[in-house]
Parts: sequence; structure tokens; C-alpha cells
Amino acid sequence: MTVLTRTAGALYRRPRLRLALLLTAPLLWLAVLYLGSLAVLFVSAFWTTDSFTSEVVKVWSADNFHELFTTPVFRQVILRSVGVALAVTALCAVIAFPVAFYTARVARPSLRPLLVVAILTPLWASYLVKVYAWRLILSEGGLADWLLRPFGLSGPGFGLPATVLALTYLWLPYMILPIHTALEQLPDNLLDASADLGARAGRTLRSVVLPMVLPSVAAGSVFTFSLSLGDYITVQIVGGKTQLIGNLVYANIELNLPMAAALATVPVVVIVLYLLAMRRTGALSSL
Repeated sequence: MTVLTRTAGALYRRPRLRLALLLTAPLLWLAVLYLGSLAVLFVSAFWTTDSFTSEVVKVWSADNFHELFTTPVFRQVILRSVGVALAVTALCAVIAFPVAFYTARVARPSLRPLLVVAILTPLWASYLVKVYAWRLILSEGGLADWLLRPFGLSGPGFGLPATVLALTYLWLPYMILPIHTALEQLPDNLLDASADLGARAGRTLRSVVLPMVLPSVAAGSVFTFSLSLGDYITVQIVGGKTQLIGNLVYANIELNLPMAAALATVPVVVIVLYLLAMRRTGALSSL
């Protein structure tokens, strides 16, 4: 009996050992590269910077966090970033629900796979291509101005509304897909029972459909909220003078790395709190 055969037999008789060996590599990757990098980020946030040379001084201090929460500009940018993430999430939910309802419950079964592919198609395009396309649409004399000019209106131009609009377009598929899956798995007998009991369409929607779909909406919001909160490229391209927290992190990397680290811990903490809140809705089990 060869060594390989004996090893295979030993692993077959010990399923826990086999599982541990299979999980060792990905767990080490997670612990060393992901959690390790977050730990280094958090530690470096307590260092300081030499004001003359801009060199990092490894002296422990909480001055970065004190400045972060006492400087009005930083507070405004943090609140603005969270507000943009919430606005994008809300818009994605409002737009995604009717789209997902049509693709899952109204469209012919033969068309549903094609509609899902159409929803996924924008994800195959380059991120920068999509954002620069929105820059052309929202620019002065662009498509938005051309469409709104007959009504005496003009496009939003570059700024905070343009940022929210572009981010909503970018992350909308991440909200549609979980809602589509939940609606597709919704038992028909529940809808039939609601109708037999005399409920109208609106009451069925509020009392049957929405409670069943809410965990999937929360699951989609995890993606839309976290991706919007950490984005900094879209606001640079279509945001005009608008600043979000990602822009401040990028701007401070070269000049004040500890401050950039302190700023970067804010979205991490906010996302963790958001995940804990969404966990209560059953969103994490729907991912």
C-alpha cells in the first residue's frame, strides 16, 4: 500500500480533518491578507505625520480621530457619504421592485431568462466606460439636456444629484437580482389564497408580497450601500466639486497616511453596523 493510498484512506475515515485541510488555505488567505490588512489600517490610524517632511511617525496618538470628529468639514463629508449611500439604496429599491416583479411574475416564462441576461449585461461593461458615458449624458448640451429642453428644463449637470444618479445605475442590478429570485420563489398558492379571501391587489402586495421579499431587498441593500459608501471614482468624474469620504482618503494617502487610515476606518465601521442591522431582517441568509 502506497503512502498516497494510506493518506487517502486516513482522510476518508476522518471527515473533520479533511474539512480542516480544505479550509486551511482560504482561511489563511482571509486572516493574513484581508483581516491582517484591516488590522494594519486600524493601527496606522493611531500614528502621526511629521508636519515638515510628511513622513509617518510611529507614535501612538488619537489626534487623527479627534480631528476627524471635531473638524466640521470631515463631519459634513462623512454625513454626506452616508446620505448618498442611503439615497442610492432607496432609489435602487424603488426602481428594482417593479422591474423584478415584471421579470419574475408578469413576463412569459420563455422571456424571463433573456430579461435576466439583459439586467446582467451592464455588469459586463467596464466601470469607467459606464461612468464616462454618464458624464457625456449629464454634460452641458448632452442627452439629458436634449431630452428635457422641450419641457423647459435642463439636466442636473455635475454634482451630488449626478453622483447619486450614476451610482444608482451602476449598482441597480445588485438590487434587482435578489428581489427577482425572491419573487420567482414566491408560492402561487399564497397569492391565490389572498385573492380567495377577498384581498385586492394592493392589499396582497402589502400583506403577502412585501413581507416575503423584504429580506431580499435588505440583501440587495448590503451591496448597494457598501459599494456606494466606498466609491470615489464616480464622484470624481460626475460629482463636480462634491467630496465624499473616498475622495478624502485618496487625497490624504500621499500627504498624511495616518489621517487617510483614520478616514478609511469610518466606512468600515459604518458597513459593519449596517450589516448587523440587516442581519436582524434575515438579509444575510438571502445573500
